[in-house]
Amino acid sequence: MWDSLDPYLLLLYGFTGVEVLDGLIGTVLVALLTTIIGEFTTYIGLRVNGKHLDKLQSDLKKYGDLSKIAMEKGDEPSYKALNRQANDAFGKVFFNRFGLSAASLWPAFFALDWLQHQFMASGIPIPFYPSGADYLVVFLLCYIAVRIVCSRVKKRLPYFSNTRSNPSDEKNSPVE
Repeated sequence: MWDSLDPYLLLLYGFTGVEVLDGLIGTVLVALLTTIIGEFTTYIGLRVNGKHLDKLQSDLKKYGDLSKIAMEKGDEPSYKALNRQANDAFGKVFFNRFGLSAASLWPAFFALDWLQHQFMASGIPIPFYPSGADYLVVFLLCYIAVRIVCSRVKKRLPYFSNTRSNPSDEKNSPVE
């Protein structure tokens, strides 16, 4: 599977000609590519399921508010019924959000597979470890750093500035 992509991905590991820098730069670029693909996947998931997620969020707020009102009025049967519905809505919101989070992570597993294919035996040469560090450790450290940086600059980028990370963030979101 990787034979067709190898020439292109290996280009990421040859920018400077200095092996220890190329190892670090290449892994950061693989992590960046992985992050971008994951973000697009999440965006597509939000576009496809946005209205459904908005409805779930709206239901959660509605049943939560109604259960509070029932509790304030001392109507215990209504409170229990509404609280049960609010808990059900919370579960649906939670697991839909979990699914969207997983949508952003799937490319990392393919990147790790490719890195294993390339660097399992030799390791990735990086500064302070020129003989080759474990590909998994190097990738995870780079991936976490790239995800942190991307989360902070994402809203400033042209494509992502108009995207919403939370379906209920929009002003016209139904909340009743």
